[in-house]
Amino acid sequence: RADRRQPRVTNIAPAYVLTLCCKVVCVDDDFAEDAPPRDPAATLRMIEEQRAAAARLVNPDARIYYWPWGFAWLISFTVFFLRYGPNGRVFVDLPGWLPFVVMITLILAAGAVAGIGSARAYRHIEGDSSRRGLYYGLSWSIGFASLFTVAGRITEYVPDDLQGLLWAGIAVGLTGVLHMAGGAIFLDRYLFALGLWISVINMAGIFVGPGWHSLIVAVLGGGGMIVAGSVLARRQRAWR
Repeated sequence: RADRRQPRVTNIAPAYVLTLCCKVVCVDDDFAEDAPPRDPAATLRMIEEQRAAAARLVNPDARIYYWPWGFAWLISFTVFFLRYGPNGRVFVDLPGWLPFVVMITLILAAGAVAGIGSARAYRHIEGDSSRRGLYYGLSWSIGFASLFTVAGRITEYVPDDLQGLLWAGIAVGLTGVLHMAGGAIFLDRYLFALGLWISVINMAGIFVGPGWHSLIVAVLGGGGMIVAGSVLARRQRAWR
């Protein structure tokens, strides 16, 4: 006998359906407090406060960058001058290796402080600006690694009284060039001007000879960066 039962259908649809037919808006007290002010003057003040906050975030205190390098140069080149003065004069009888160790230690410390400060300041920035900063930072590391490699290879062929001038002259010269390159990349006229200043005093110091070069770089280079950091920090506070 043919089975006349109807096919069995299983209903897998939900037991009921809710249809949202109105918009639900919940406003708490915190949201109301964060709402934009209705007064135009208050709105402008809020915009200015947000702009200043963003400027502080991406433009750190200039002293974070300039002061570590300035004090490193001021101290290390002063030690060089006291040990290797003009015409072979020794103002303070220090071990011959000490000025080199002091310079390398302070430069590494200054680079670490400035690098950490810059990394914290620009950690929120992405895209082309971030890549430019990364490439620029790598150029410093690779540039000085190349410099020390070349200088270390040829130092033995240079007269003893000119070895210090060789290391200091090419190191300061590379620093000036990289500062000018940074000013061109980031369109920072202050950074470019600093690189130009460093290059000029470096050439002047090399021209007058060993001993005097260390004194010029210590006072006009290191001292100049300390002064520049103070002036730029004051301007930053005024802009904010």
